[in-house]
Amino acid sequence: MKYLSFNIPTEGILPLEPGGRLLLNSNEHFFLPIHFFSTYYCKKILDTISIYTPMQNHKVASLLNRVADYLEMDDVDFRTKAYRRAAHTIETLSVDIAQIRKQGKLQKLPGVGTHIGVKIEEILDTGKLEYLENLKEQYPVDLDSLMSVEGLGPKKIKLLYHELGITNLDDLEREGKRHHIRRLKGMGAKTEAKILQNLEFARKSTGRQLLGEVMPLARKIKEKVGALEAVEEVKIAGSIRRCQETVGDIDVLTVTNHPDEVMDFFTQMDIVDEVVVKGHSKSTVRLFNGMDADIRVFKTDEFGSALVYFTGSREFNISLRKIAISMDMKLNEYGVFHQEERVAGATEEDVLKALGLDYIPPELRENTGEIEASLEGKLPQLVDYSDINGDLHVHTNWSDGKSSIMEMATGAAGRGYEYLAITDHTTLPVASGLNEKRLRQQMDKIDQVNSQLDDIVLLKGAEVNLDSVGNLDMPQNLLEGLDLVVASVHYDLHQDPEKMNERIGQALENEQVDMLAHPTGRKIKERQSSPLNIEKLLEKASDTGTILEVNSQPKRLDLKDMHIKMAVEYGCHLAINSDSHHVDSLGFLELGVATARRGWAQKKDIVNTLPRKKLWKKLGLS
Repeated sequence: MKYLSFNIPTEGILPLEPGGRLLLNSNEHFFLPIHFFSTYYCKKILDTISIYTPMQNHKVASLLNRVADYLEMDDVDFRTKAYRRAAHTIETLSVDIAQIRKQGKLQKLPGVGTHIGVKIEEILDTGKLEYLENLKEQYPVDLDSLMSVEGLGPKKIKLLYHELGITNLDDLEREGKRHHIRRLKGMGAKTEAKILQNLEFARKSTGRQLLGEVMPLARKIKEKVGALEAVEEVKIAGSIRRCQETVGDIDVLTVTNHPDEVMDFFTQMDIVDEVVVKGHSKSTVRLFNGMDADIRVFKTDEFGSALVYFTGSREFNISLRKIAISMDMKLNEYGVFHQEERVAGATEEDVLKALGLDYIPPELRENTGEIEASLEGKLPQLVDYSDINGDLHVHTNWSDGKSSIMEMATGAAGRGYEYLAITDHTTLPVASGLNEKRLRQQMDKIDQVNSQLDDIVLLKGAEVNLDSVGNLDMPQNLLEGLDLVVASVHYDLHQDPEKMNERIGQALENEQVDMLAHPTGRKIKERQSSPLNIEKLLEKASDTGTILEVNSQPKRLDLKDMHIKMAVEYGCHLAINSDSHHVDSLGFLELGVATARRGWAQKKDIVNTLPRKKLWKKLGLS
């Protein structure tokens, strides 16, 4: 009999397939028969345990990470690492840090000793950390905006502040244009030019946060508000619901007959730093991470229209209003009206139907052809998370991952996957990459682990590096023995576009290369895409049959949505992968699915929706 293993340190409730509930109230490690749960609930359980971090944990981890940023300025390596480790521990906890403190187990957490434990208690008691405030006074700089400039880290920011008085992006631009930066030790003309080149990209990134960072927080807010007896319905709207890669604020919509009670709760949440405005039907708060969160109250017969309006996008809403006007109707957040009569408003489906439209998934609402497709009955059936049968790009502790091969396998099996590709780095020094000998040893280890598994099969893979001209860092005869070869670019990311296309194109022509990982090399808010010709890349991938990855890491989401749409039009094969380096981050794949949906991708476009036998056939495996 197969079992799912859980370790729940506080009480909670898990839903069971027959409709009952399992009450957990122990600190013990326990096992449940895997057949007891549907595949759907296996996924939901693991998501709940490993992804939905309690709200207060986000705040504590955020403040500890910010302390680490300031300590890095002073090159205090051991203390920087200590705060980073403690922040990571708390960030990945599935239970409230306050509960652990109450149990007297705070200092027993990995990386949390007496010193940091006291700091955590201060945050829990006061919502602030005096130590951090003192560090901010010592270095009064706009750390978030300056660190968003590629090539600038805490140490360089300290140098810029002490030598040139630079505290923000405007100061940085001014001193760069005066050619003062190049005079500083360790900088030079090339560094100065690069900083100026990346400034505009940084300005566009400032004030928005990654979807993958904000979504868990928004879900916890929804969960907490939804648990109030006074609340009949609650939804997250805005750019989060559309799954944009970055988010400016959090929009919460509710139905309630007791709005004041809801407003009181919302403005007093432990993650609130400041109440911006508190009203009867709307309130705005500023959260610990600097982000604003709004809550609005509507009536039941208005809620669908409100959800359409506050989900957006602005361009989508404008087009809907034009359609309403053409039909001699009016559309706003309260409903669709013909003269003074409300003809629709309770549900989104009713609102769109009143305008002659089929239901349009939120991810598509950008006015990029979805309205026309809806009018013609040609909307795509978008890929869904439940369609995913495996993950084709993960790392283990054989390279720079944190979990073992077996841990990754059991984690993936718990999500209902049929297969998982182990694709550790090769030779890449910063990632503790595998040489030929170690890769062969790992292949043997994967065979050994496979012999112990029943419900999931591991693929022997590797993420091989491309040199500056497109050569792979592993010999062909070794690659032939792998089930899946993933090629990727990790350095020389800013080559001339023609050279970059030639470099990648050579790899795609290699018959051993099955997939190209994170194809454009971008990191959201940190690094722009490589300057390659995306049309030529897609054409080459289509011609060679090479799979293109939709990388689900919150900082990557690469391919991005618009490139996914182009790839689908070129007939490219896609794979949505987590690029997970820890068993807990297998859940990142949800972000990749959301991005693929924004790119109009369907199940048929994604190779890891295939069942095991069909994928094996596609990869040429026996």
